[in-house]
Amino acid sequence: MSKYIISIIFFLSASLILAEPDTLPARFPNIDTLEVALPDTFTVVIGKAQVDTVSLITKEKSKSETAADSAQKRVHVLQEMGTPGEVINVISFSKIFWTLVIIVLGYLIIRFVIRILEAIAEKSSKLRIGLKSIIPVVRILLWMLIVFVIIKGIYNPPMETYLAMWASAAIAIGLAAQDLLKNVFGGIMLLFDRPFQVGDKIETGKYYGEVIEIGLRATRIVTPDDSVVSVPNMELMNSSVSNANSGELNCQVVAEIYLPIDVDTQKARKIAIETAQISRFIYLEKPIVVVFFNEVKERRSYLKMRLKAYVMDIRYEFQFKSDMTEIVIRELLKQGVIRKGDLF
Repeated sequence: MSKYIISIIFFLSASLILAEPDTLPARFPNIDTLEVALPDTFTVVIGKAQVDTVSLITKEKSKSETAADSAQKRVHVLQEMGTPGEVINVISFSKIFWTLVIIVLGYLIIRFVIRILEAIAEKSSKLRIGLKSIIPVVRILLWMLIVFVIIKGIYNPPMETYLAMWASAAIAIGLAAQDLLKNVFGGIMLLFDRPFQVGDKIETGKYYGEVIEIGLRATRIVTPDDSVVSVPNMELMNSSVSNANSGELNCQVVAEIYLPIDVDTQKARKIAIETAQISRFIYLEKPIVVVFFNEVKERRSYLKMRLKAYVMDIRYEFQFKSDMTEIVIRELLKQGVIRKGDLF
């Protein structure tokens, strides 16, 4: 048993010397070989020349492995960056051509879909507000689909290139078009926050009218004199907006009539309510209200009667207002509540 232990100790010593071959002459200056005898098995003979050779081979192998690793890393980096030929292949003429074809076809398809939705909405007053409110969302989703088809179907870049491309595009666009991006962001927020939607009657600043389109850059409003006004989305986000109907088809209409200070208000109120009720534009599911205010004009006091009623369709707002004003004044004169000289 002791022989085996002694042999193992000698074998481990030889292994340590092999691991540090430069220290062999210092440890054994007068020997040419190192013999380790294992009982009943074999004898290991290690010479100085062999140790030196093993040391050189180990060092050369380590250097070659380091050089190979460095070369492999450089190749990996070049593969990620892409060669000039690969870059040219990504932006080849055929891919640019098909990109333009898909953009043009997508634009035509989007216009066709939007026109169909608008035509369906115009045919039904009940569905008009609901259908028109989803048109901006449909437009954005279709454009996102077109961009995805172009990137994935034509170019199909690696994920690293895809992310780097979007990051570079975001930085470039952000620096070059800050105001435009503010309006685009404002348009997206309008779609999510929904202070108004397509078909609503809104008032912002000095403009009042029906919203006909919520775009990425601006919102278009048609005014009572049939003028189309484009208001930047960021301006709408930073200003007060008054909504007359908030997604409903009906809205409140106010007709104002100036009456003499001594008029019979009870009789005038009754005539105004009855007149509004017989109008062909009236929405009877909501109340009709008549209020009076005292105002002074040209050193004379007047009673301003405000007749508040709801029109069945916001597009009949001004017809309803004109209808109420004309009929109420005619009935007041007819029943002798006022005289022609009393009208302001």
